[in-house]
Amino acid sequence: MENLKLCDSEYRFMLIVWENAPIGSGSLVELCKEKLGWKKSTTYTTIKKLSEKGYIKNENAIVTILIPKEEVQAIETDYFVERTFEGSLPQFVAAFLGGKRISHKEAQEIKRLIDLHKEE
Repeated sequence: MENLKLCDSEYRFMLIVWENAPIGSGSLVELCKEKLGWKKSTTYTTIKKLSEKGYIKNENAIVTILIPKEEVQAIETDYFVERTFEGSLPQFVAAFLGGKRISHKEAQEIKRLIDLHKEE
């Protein structure tokens, strides 16, 4: 799991890749320049690094996704809950809500999701 953690800049890069893949590496350089303010060398270094980590593949100058966004989000969330709340989902939810009010529709959706994931 350690290998699947992303730093902030890698995550922002991956958001661009997830939105645009498959994408030519030259086009990706332009998008990263526009959206992240990166130089060409920074983008190519990140492509190489995330290819080595197994997130993406760069073959024939075409960047494709190997790990979907949802999988990374699940790993990042698990890590955050474990590190910050000692793995306690109720503590996480309480902190997340932090006195905020949610709509009836949001509450119903949360209840539905909890029911889907309950142990039987």
